[in-house]
Amino acid sequence: MEQLTVVADDKVGVLADISYLLGNSKINIDSLSVVSMDNKAILSFFVKDAKKASSILKANGYNVLESEILVVLIKDEPGQMASLTGILAKEKIRVLNLYYVAKEKGICIVAVRVDKTTKAKRVLKSMMNLEE
Repeated sequence: MEQLTVVADDKVGVLADISYLLGNSKINIDSLSVVSMDNKAILSFFVKDAKKASSILKANGYNVLESEILVVLIKDEPGQMASLTGILAKEKIRVLNLYYVAKEKGICIVAVRVDKTTKAKRVLKSMMNLEE
C-alpha cells in the first residue's frame, strides 16, 4: 500500500481542493490525516491508485511524497501493539508512522511505515494482510 503526503501552505480550502481533485478523478480516499504546523498543512492519505492520485495532484501544483506502507493484522487486546513494535525494535527497524486503520471482530488493521521496508516485510510476514 502507498501513502501519499502533501505539504502545502496552510490556507483555507487546501483539503477541499485536494478532495475535489481526487473525487473528480474517481479516486476514493481510504484514510486521511491532516496536521497544521508552522503555516504548513501536512496531509497524509491512502488511496487505492496512488500513482494516478500522485500524478493528478502534481499536475495541479502540489508537492507529493510517496512512501510504501505495510499493513499488518494484530489482535485487539492489550499488549499487541507492544508485541508488534517490539519485533521491529529487536530487528533495529525504526517506525516512522503508524496508524490504526480499523478494528473489527477482535482484530486491528494497522498501517506502518518503517525505515527498512524489505527487512520489515520479512520479519512481519506472518502478520501482513496478504489480500491488499
